[in-house]
Amino acid sequence: MSMENDNNVNENSVEDIVSRYRPQVDKIIPYVRWLKENSANADVAQSYSSSDLKSMPFPVYDSNLLAFVKACQSTELLDRNYVYVYSRNHLNTAKDELLYINDATITDMDDLAGILSKYILSGMTKGTVWAEGVRNGVLCRVVEKMDELLNFWAAKG
Repeated sequence: MSMENDNNVNENSVEDIVSRYRPQVDKIIPYVRWLKENSANADVAQSYSSSDLKSMPFPVYDSNLLAFVKACQSTELLDRNYVYVYSRNHLNTAKDELLYINDATITDMDDLAGILSKYILSGMTKGTVWAEGVRNGVLCRVVEKMDELLNFWAAKG
C-alpha cells in the first residue's frame, strides 16, 4: 500500500490508520447504497453476443458498477499482493470473506483493502468477478465495514 504516514502520529497507530484510510474510503462510500440494493441481483452484468456475427460473448456492465470500479481504482486501497491476505487468513469462499469482514477491527484495514483488491483487480481480467462481488454482498460489506471502523475510531479520537 502506498499510503504514507505524515510523521505527525505513530505509524500504524489508530490515528495513523484513520488519517490514511479516511480520504480513500470517502471516494467509494457513495456506492454503498447501490451495492446494497443490487446484492443478490444477477442483472449488474449481462453477456452480449450477436448471432449475426461470429464473435465471442462479452460482459456488459451496469454503469454504476463501472463507476464504483473506477472510484476504487482512483484510491490507494488496491494492492496487487492481496493473495497474501487470503492465504494468511485462510479465506477461500465468499462466506469466509464475510465472516472475516464482520470480525475485523481497525488494525485489519490492510486486510479489508486486500479483499476489495481481489474483486477489483481480478475483475479486470475475469469478467464475472465484479458482478459476483456485488451479488454475494462482499463488496458492499467490505466498504461498509471500513467506513464503520473509521467512523467509530475517528469519534473516539
